[in-house]
Amino acid sequence: MIALEAGVGGEMDERRDPLTGLLDAGQAKAMIARWLGEWRSGEGGDPFHAMLITAGRIDTVNLAFGATTGDGALVEIARRMMHFAADEFETADWFAARVAGGTFLLVARDTCSRERWQWFAEALADAISMPIISAQDGGGTVRLWPRVALMRAVEGDEPDRILDQLATALHRAREERGRRVVWVSGELAHVAVSNQQLEADMLAAIDRGEIEIVFQPQYAFPDDRLVGAEALARWQHPEIGRLGANTLFTLAERTDHVAQLSRHIAERALELAGDWPAAMQLSVNVTPADLAAATFPVEFLAMVDRAGFAPTRITIEITEEVLLADLGEVTAALAPLKAAGVTIALDDFGAGYSNFRYLKLLPIDKLKLDRSMVEGIAEDERDLAVLRAITAMARALGLAVVAEGVENEDQHRVLGDEGIESYQGFYKSVPLAQENFLALTAAG
Repeated sequence: MIALEAGVGGEMDERRDPLTGLLDAGQAKAMIARWLGEWRSGEGGDPFHAMLITAGRIDTVNLAFGATTGDGALVEIARRMMHFAADEFETADWFAARVAGGTFLLVARDTCSRERWQWFAEALADAISMPIISAQDGGGTVRLWPRVALMRAVEGDEPDRILDQLATALHRAREERGRRVVWVSGELAHVAVSNQQLEADMLAAIDRGEIEIVFQPQYAFPDDRLVGAEALARWQHPEIGRLGANTLFTLAERTDHVAQLSRHIAERALELAGDWPAAMQLSVNVTPADLAAATFPVEFLAMVDRAGFAPTRITIEITEEVLLADLGEVTAALAPLKAAGVTIALDDFGAGYSNFRYLKLLPIDKLKLDRSMVEGIAEDERDLAVLRAITAMARALGLAVVAEGVENEDQHRVLGDEGIESYQGFYKSVPLAQENFLALTAAG
């Protein structure tokens, strides 16, 4: 799994936690020491923020459901952390580690205000507390209650002192019933924007068209031909700063406006993609809230028609979260879309336990490999074996395979050798604004 991101990966001999693939405690301390040294010498740019996260109730999960379920929950926590951080800090240095049991560390080196770091922690805690599909009991669910300690490194800090301060603050959070996020200083950030105000700002931003759509280019093997892009959302809040899609959807979840946000992103992406060359494909993400609405297929296809975009050029991506819904409803929602020519992709494949059992139940055309399935394929024979097993299964089922999170030449080479159809990731391009993506299509 991914241990380091945004230009940091590959620079150190990584020691990984064998369960989650994150860095272990020793390597985390080494990274902190290195960043502190670069900061003091003026080589490291921005100071860094850190958060320590503990997964409450993990011991209870182990007792109630067994260690396999508990381990699966820890793997899923790691995956959600990685996805959140990759989205929020796509151009910054950051790393994640599992430091002990159900305790995780996330450190980012970015121009990040205290307020933004606090909002990010709240959104990540919300994401971790979402139901996790269990490997046992017929795919039942587990829910955890995370607590988070935050700090910003200051002059004179050392790795052990940073971790000790975070651990002390986390212990304090456990002692205070109902307290989920704490700062080492003992005070939460003096937020200029309340929860209610931020949620209202988001709804107003949707109405005013201020949610920015960027496009993650997708390329085909074997010739690296540009074939399309995935639509992603970003929001530059005037006081907090930039918020990624995961934080946006967490806010929308609190106010029951997930479907409204999702629709806005899809509608705006279709509008922009109308200017693309005819060969370019568009991928959009569809949420459980979308699929739960009986009118969604008709409304989505009407939106596509208004944009003048051919349904055969669209891929909708669904994640494992939809599997928590009624499968009959999900299948009924997807069937008209597939009949119209829309491609259906199962996103984040390989990140959880339960994906395999749904492949024969849902009308899936593509598997989109989670970045954790890609990160180690050039160095670890077991990772490569898993990749080969997945691609063999996909071919047997007539499914295409797309890889996300491709970060370097070695990963790219292996994926090409194994017959993967297409890929996306920072190896080839970061997410691009519309004008930059159009320039890329013209250059290709």
